[in-house]
Amino acid sequence: MSVTIYCDESCHLEHDDSNVMGFGAVWTNRASVKLLSLQLRDIKRRHKAAGELKWTKVSTSKLDFYQEVIDWFFESESLHFRSLIVPNKGALNHEKFNQGSHDDFYYKMYFSLLNKILSPTDQNEIYLDIKDTRSRLKVQKLRDVLCNDKYDFTGEMISRIQHARSHELELMQLADLLLGALVYKHRGLTGSYAKQQIVQRIEARTGRPLLHSSTLSYQKFNVFVWRAQVG
Repeated sequence: MSVTIYCDESCHLEHDDSNVMGFGAVWTNRASVKLLSLQLRDIKRRHKAAGELKWTKVSTSKLDFYQEVIDWFFESESLHFRSLIVPNKGALNHEKFNQGSHDDFYYKMYFSLLNKILSPTDQNEIYLDIKDTRSRLKVQKLRDVLCNDKYDFTGEMISRIQHARSHELELMQLADLLLGALVYKHRGLTGSYAKQQIVQRIEARTGRPLLHSSTLSYQKFNVFVWRAQVG
């Protein structure tokens, strides 16, 4: 099978206003990408929601639109979401575990996110939201490590891995929305009625709270809460 994976991250900087860090990936079979993208554009058109679908744009005036997007995701059998949450960046010991580099930790988390999605029998395309202009070599390193982990020493498992701009890819925008809701919940934020409604919609559709890891076999909306090593 050919699989396309769209990745996003939230609050990934070492020093920002959030102690929670999140990574998310929407994935589907490649044959469904065009139809799913058209469906999402059609939802935007009907709700007169111009521009990019983003968690930061969730508002009461567009609540019906974002709720329909959530329902559409859960009703689309070929769409899946996997996420990784780092609940406390303050507990990280980069000097001991990451060669003193938050950037190295960032790509380790991407590895942990993606290696449970990838299968050596698939042809995988991976699109990462652009982080900075210096990331190209590390993306290539990420590809090598992911392939080696699956004993694919020829690199054929990943046909493409590259940065992309989210405004150009509808399903990367979906990853932004789903991950945004998850991080909002883990940060304990309650300031936006509309955003609380989206979080509650997701919890209702999954039938479980979002603060705990789900089983790996649950692939529709998979949550992994990462815990730092102690010592």
